[in-house]
Amino acid sequence: MLKIATWNVNGIRAREAQLLDWLGKEQPDVVCLQEIKAAALQVPASLQALSLGDYWACWHGERGYSGVGLLIRKNVCPERPTFAHPDFDFENRVVTARVGALEVASIYVPNGGKDFPAKMRFLEAMERHAAACRAGGTSLVLCGDLNVARAEIDVHPKERKASAIGQLPEERALLERILGQGLVDMGRALDPLNEQMFTWWPPWRNMRQRNVGWRLDYVLASEKLVGEILSCPVMAGVGTSDHAPVVATLSR
Repeated sequence: MLKIATWNVNGIRAREAQLLDWLGKEQPDVVCLQEIKAAALQVPASLQALSLGDYWACWHGERGYSGVGLLIRKNVCPERPTFAHPDFDFENRVVTARVGALEVASIYVPNGGKDFPAKMRFLEAMERHAAACRAGGTSLVLCGDLNVARAEIDVHPKERKASAIGQLPEERALLERILGQGLVDMGRALDPLNEQMFTWWPPWRNMRQRNVGWRLDYVLASEKLVGEILSCPVMAGVGTSDHAPVVATLSR
């Protein structure tokens, strides 16, 4: 089996102990992290030390803003993979690597509040990247905080607002275009009617405890992997980030 996890930690220094505890319990093979808010040298020593143990690691960030990480267990990738950043990467938002025949990407899409056109350009570039991988026969797994709630079902009724960034028709249309490049939303593929499947909650009024949230975090995988999907739950009880981890398990 291959276990691929994604988690927007909202500050890796603030979530150091939680991340280590979760890694120990969950034992994911691939870990995609977003919003680490730290330059590589600012990542806590305990997490830097993962590179000396079970994982190959890439920390791609800057002080106090954005940033992504990618951890790959050495027993599924004996040689250190080549970590790369597609040409549409900006503000340290994308890192990719090969895991066997798969290309895995940790992605943090801009939320669009300060520069909505930049968000749209980023999503358009994601579509082109997915199309290129498909044309080249590459199996792709895109993981991360995509900052778009795919459909109405992905937003709690109390949070639905047609004019809200993250719910706009043009954003949703672009996400569907990305999926149209031969990708499957693994969470929805296994649980298509779940109206309570959220991954982010506004950090006030006990929204998380009440499960009044949005689904913004995804594992998107090439259609050829659909038959291998065993599970893809949201781990809503993990950590104090405003996002929860999503963990996909493949039967390979």
